[in-house]
Amino acid sequence: MITRYLELLGREASAVEFEGPIIEARAAGADAATIEELERAKVEALKVRALLRRRARREAELSALYDTAGDLAALRDLDAVLEAIVHRARQLLATDTAYMTLHDPERGDTYMRVTDGSISAKFRALRLAMGAGLGGLVAQSATPYATADYFADARFRHKDHIDEAVQEEGLVAILGVPLRLGQRVIGVLMAADRSARPFHQEEVSLLASLAAHAAVAIDNARLLQETRNALEELSTAHRTARAHAEAVERAALAHDRMTSVVLRGGGIEDVAAVVTDVLGGSLAVLDDLGRPIAGPLDGAVGELDAGVFEAAQASRALGRTVRRGDLRIASVDVGGEPLCTLVLRSDDADERILERAALVCALLLLFRRSVAEAEGRVRGELLDDLISRPETPGLADRARRLGVDLRAPHVVVVARHDGQRERAAFWASSQAAVRRGLAAGRAGEVVLLLPGEDAGALAQRVAAELSASLGSPATAGASRADGTGADGGTGAGGGTGADGAGGGAVRAGVVAAAYREARRCAEALVALGRAGDGASAAELGFVGLLIGEGRDVRGFVGSVLGPVVDYDARRGTALAATLAAYFGTGGSPSRTAEAMHIHVNTVTQRLDRIGKLLGEGWSDPERALEIQLALRLHRLGHTSQP
Repeated sequence: MITRYLELLGREASAVEFEGPIIEARAAGADAATIEELERAKVEALKVRALLRRRARREAELSALYDTAGDLAALRDLDAVLEAIVHRARQLLATDTAYMTLHDPERGDTYMRVTDGSISAKFRALRLAMGAGLGGLVAQSATPYATADYFADARFRHKDHIDEAVQEEGLVAILGVPLRLGQRVIGVLMAADRSARPFHQEEVSLLASLAAHAAVAIDNARLLQETRNALEELSTAHRTARAHAEAVERAALAHDRMTSVVLRGGGIEDVAAVVTDVLGGSLAVLDDLGRPIAGPLDGAVGELDAGVFEAAQASRALGRTVRRGDLRIASVDVGGEPLCTLVLRSDDADERILERAALVCALLLLFRRSVAEAEGRVRGELLDDLISRPETPGLADRARRLGVDLRAPHVVVVARHDGQRERAAFWASSQAAVRRGLAAGRAGEVVLLLPGEDAGALAQRVAAELSASLGSPATAGASRADGTGADGGTGAGGGTGADGAGGGAVRAGVVAAAYREARRCAEALVALGRAGDGASAAELGFVGLLIGEGRDVRGFVGSVLGPVVDYDARRGTALAATLAAYFGTGGSPSRTAEAMHIHVNTVTQRLDRIGKLLGEGWSDPERALEIQLALRLHRLGHTSQP
């Protein structure tokens, strides 16, 4: 019979089959001693069977833990690690569900991180405060807890939102073990059933062993992710540094090319060619007024609207390139005043190169301006000598060295303006250098001595171009500097020319006279309300005949209107103004009174006083014409020679 029990153990028979030998012995009529011996053998066999089954289960659990450790070690993604842990816990304990909560150090609680077998959205979004519910108590105490019936267990601090979520999930029996790294609890691993069941110590130990592996795997996955992030950051930083180094090297090479161009005597057009060669696209270089210096004007850059100039202003304020659509704008100023602006149309361009090109162009413009200012001072000194010191020897030689041929006919132009003196002087110097003339800047005006014979046309051109450069009206008067006046005759100061020049040449002695006449023309234009215009005496009609060089304007005004002007000066009256209003209203005392806002009797009294001062017949047509002309000249301010 003992052999029979060994056979049953060998084939892992069920517990019921171990009753077979006893039943067979009783059926065969065995005595009581035999039956008792079989009972003892059965009990021992069942003990051996239970021991073998426990060892087999333990072996299976250890094998599962080993496999779990291998699986976890092979995983590199944290989410995959967590999902594998929870899924294996559910399998090993054969529960309806398993889940894991992790500690949130910022909020000081735990939150549901991964679930397996869960059906409730509220349960999957559950958060447990430290000490609340079974999971919160495990996280707080770092001790495993198990309950066969959660809702009937008074050991746990029940919270309404926790109980509602657990009830919605339908959980009854719950086992939780801490996830520990050293002395620190990083979360809780739990397994639960939807029906009441006890959890044996072996199951608690099994879940705790899995939690130990899980904690290490979680930490390894975290460290691996941090390492990956660090490597990615280092790789990104390396790529950025390499791209930056390449950009700096490319910008340095471009700068060297631009510097080489400048040293070889190249200009802004050559610098622009280097930029487009390096960066591609199309480039326009604008001066301080936004006018193109170099680059395409056919729309390749686009319409230079107000937005471009606003971007240029922002570029000067920020000291870097400003983007506007596919345009890149770099602008440079000096002393708060714009100097040049580069507008590049390109899909992708190195802004450093554009900014360096803007600086190179600005330096070229500053150099040009410095050269022009130096040459302008020399030309201005020569023009001052021709006007103020015509007897200075060597004037013709000095002019010849500047490329000015005083043997050719020239015109003196005086341009009055209210703009910036430096800008006006720079413009005049540039014009003089280009047209082989002379220029000098003075307070409120610039003076030019330019080749030509048509004084009126030159005055109009200077007025128009200087007005455009300054952005405000400039009024120009002109006079021939070869000794001919407004009427074509010889003016005052005739004689031999500079250093003996004669004929149609510039005669130094008449440059001063031409300057005075040109200045009077400019003043007359302003007085006549023609600011921004240009003319010579020939274009001013009767005014020109009177203000031309050699005309006695003061004597004319004095002889015709002197008593009235003197009376006003002594008494502070307004007889001249009343007389002008009288003629302006057609000789009507009442309309004169309205125009001057005085009583008609006052007008009558003033006219009587005028009659006494000018004598009888002052209102006769011929006399009245002279008086009106004298009044006009008096209003123009030409009662005395300058």
